[in-house]
Amino acid sequence: MPERPRIFIDGEAGTTGLGIRERLLALSTIELRSLPAEKRKDLEARRAIMSEVDLVVLCLPDEAAIEAAAIAENLGPSAPKLLDASTAHRVHPDWVYGFPELALGQAEKIAAAQRVANPGCYPTGAIALIRPILDAGVLPPDYPVSINAVSGYSGGGKAMIEAHERSGGPAFEIYGLNFQHKHVPETQLYSGLTRRPIFIPSVGHFRQGMLVCIPLHLDTLSGGASGRDLYHVLAARYVGCPLIQVAPPEPLRLEPEGLNDTDRMELRVYASEVHRQALLVARLDNLGKGASGAAVQNIGLMLGLDMQAGEKASANA
Repeated sequence: MPERPRIFIDGEAGTTGLGIRERLLALSTIELRSLPAEKRKDLEARRAIMSEVDLVVLCLPDEAAIEAAAIAENLGPSAPKLLDASTAHRVHPDWVYGFPELALGQAEKIAAAQRVANPGCYPTGAIALIRPILDAGVLPPDYPVSINAVSGYSGGGKAMIEAHERSGGPAFEIYGLNFQHKHVPETQLYSGLTRRPIFIPSVGHFRQGMLVCIPLHLDTLSGGASGRDLYHVLAARYVGCPLIQVAPPEPLRLEPEGLNDTDRMELRVYASEVHRQALLVARLDNLGKGASGAAVQNIGLMLGLDMQAGEKASANA
């Protein structure tokens, strides 16, 4: 690998691609390659630039990402490493899931991988909350988990962004009401749940920011765990993870934009021992730790680089 690894973002004009590009341009440790706008859909031009770089980031719709991955893999010895920001390969057995804090050893798997799938924004919050308490034996794998979440409209794609920014858009909407949201498979797989969770996402009239909420009845958990128990399980799991903070249960009103323009995530446990109820909450920027920031964190692992660059820095797990 050259002293300054070369990176090509296939789909750099989209929201996630632009976020990754902005972060990478702030670094002197990599060389960012691009195609002219008129060549970005040119198959031969894309194949040529892929053969010249060390890593390709796919910021494309699912079908296009699958096609781009095939182009790269057919380059043989010249094939670059791939980081896919789409949904296409997140549960594929031949791709490593790009959530370094998922479990011990996950960061090392990402570092050694040729193909890594960047996580979705909602699953990043949900898995970060569920997986540790399931691994600790507090949450049974077949627990009927419900996930409620709200995101800024920037996570909804071009049409939603235009609707909100040009005509105002609705104040608030829930969606995914056919129970087929594309983030459910990765959420279930990597959280370790054997029962498919209910996931109801929503979008608010703000550009970015996210809250992911999971309500629990404490008496249904193994051993009748307390809110303090849940807090300590999460806090122990994320010791030494600079991008994830397990915060105290305050304030009592939590808004989704508090971590905007950072690549960090906060986890909280709100609980009532009187009523034996709890709420797990993850707060993150859906464009940061939920997308572009997570991608840069994975790029750093895959290329063996320190990717820190100011407030939007991503650090290795």
